[in-house]
Amino acid sequence: MTTLPADSNQPWWKLLNGYHWFVLIVAALGWLFDCLDQQIFLLARVPAMKALLDPGQNINEFSGYATAIFLIGWAVGGLFFGVLGDRIGRAKTMLITILLYSVFTGLSALSTGFWDFALYRFLTGLGVGGEFAVGVALVAEVMPDRARPYALGLLQALSAVGNVSAALISIGFGHLETTGAIGVGSGWRWMFFAGAFPALLAIVIRMKLKEPQKWVAAKAADTAKKLGSYGELFGNPNWKTPAVGAGASVAIIILIAFAGPDAWNKLVIGVSLALVAIGFLLWTVFGGGKPASEAPWRRNAIVGLTLACAGVIGLWGIVFFVFDLVGSVLGKQFAAAGMPADQIPGEVIKWKGIASLYLNGGAFFGIYGFGLLSQRIGRRPTFAIAFIAAMITTAFVFLKFNSTAHVAWMMPLLGFTMLGIFGGYAIYFPELFPTHLRSTGTSFCYNVGRFVSASGPAVLGLLTSRVFSEHDEPMRYAGVCMCAIFLVGLAVLPFAPETRGRPLPE
Repeated sequence: MTTLPADSNQPWWKLLNGYHWFVLIVAALGWLFDCLDQQIFLLARVPAMKALLDPGQNINEFSGYATAIFLIGWAVGGLFFGVLGDRIGRAKTMLITILLYSVFTGLSALSTGFWDFALYRFLTGLGVGGEFAVGVALVAEVMPDRARPYALGLLQALSAVGNVSAALISIGFGHLETTGAIGVGSGWRWMFFAGAFPALLAIVIRMKLKEPQKWVAAKAADTAKKLGSYGELFGNPNWKTPAVGAGASVAIIILIAFAGPDAWNKLVIGVSLALVAIGFLLWTVFGGGKPASEAPWRRNAIVGLTLACAGVIGLWGIVFFVFDLVGSVLGKQFAAAGMPADQIPGEVIKWKGIASLYLNGGAFFGIYGFGLLSQRIGRRPTFAIAFIAAMITTAFVFLKFNSTAHVAWMMPLLGFTMLGIFGGYAIYFPELFPTHLRSTGTSFCYNVGRFVSASGPAVLGLLTSRVFSEHDEPMRYAGVCMCAIFLVGLAVLPFAPETRGRPLPE
């Protein structure tokens, strides 16, 4: 296997010229603002449900459904724009995705009911899902080989700045709501309005950003007809029909979630259909396709997908609900301490923002630390350490969080261990695929996991409302149970190729 030449003593950042820095900054801002919009949704989700739902509707349950719809939009957008990024270029596709997630985040502020809110979240998800793959493909192809993993690690680490910015926005509007500067219960609308700001970045992309030379060369080569081809990725030209079936199965899961009153039946039917969707996916990849020796990227796609499922379900199905746990626990404490009822919602929003601030401060160091460690000991051992640490820490925080004092140390610890895994995705996935499939393959790994992870929030909500409903704080036990998902990531690592020190596949 070809390896990179011996490292010099020169730091990686000194290998970059002005245009390298420009590309890294633009791609990092695109992903930073992407994460800003994601985090605004997480922080404003429960207040939005309180304002938009009818009396008697379960806020936690519908929060889970809104999250599931957002994640499905994310997955659909990721798959579509991943292919588009290989076909029309990284820069053009990034422009489209940033406009999508910015505009529809802003429109979410104008929602009048659950259904239009859910539609805006789905459309936002299209853009959110598409940006990551084209951004990391762009950076991976422009950077010098030795600087590439560090630059990608920094890009992913800076996503925490977007999350921190959302936390500051939440704290600010929570304070304005508490002091009466804005209407009680309107803070969530102002937060979504703020999420429209990243649309301005599209102007810079349109004027200055060029396509990477590796992509230009691939487009001009004989392989051009296979740019962005799932048939090429899977080694199966007959992938479209079963893939449509998989998508339809997931859509039915969402429809059933709203159809019947019995939550347990929803869970049973939903899990059954999820298994059908996974079966369709396996048929897509293996049924009627080429043998493994003639489909060299298929194994990498399945390994990457499984790694992504473990982290994405862990994040969206468990960790991001820690903000709801924080709000629930602290809201009860504020009420018990005699705080006026009209001040509690604003104070809860503020403390959820503080929790997000601490969590993402830890995430910055965890994500960048993943890149540093993976360059020393390899990608696979670092993933193993990260999954074990995430499982232990997440279970501990869900069981033991009890006061505002815990925010200052539990949230950074959770962010460092859990979100650190995502530094590995930015570095590892582009290393698994050649130029003509890099955006497609990266997007497949990162975003098909969204289809599976869409069941995570719903399952957590149902475990909370059904299985552990007799406990005083059922979300704690539901979160601990779902930590088993990190074992899936550990199980696939023996099949994962080690890419440390190797150049990108051409």
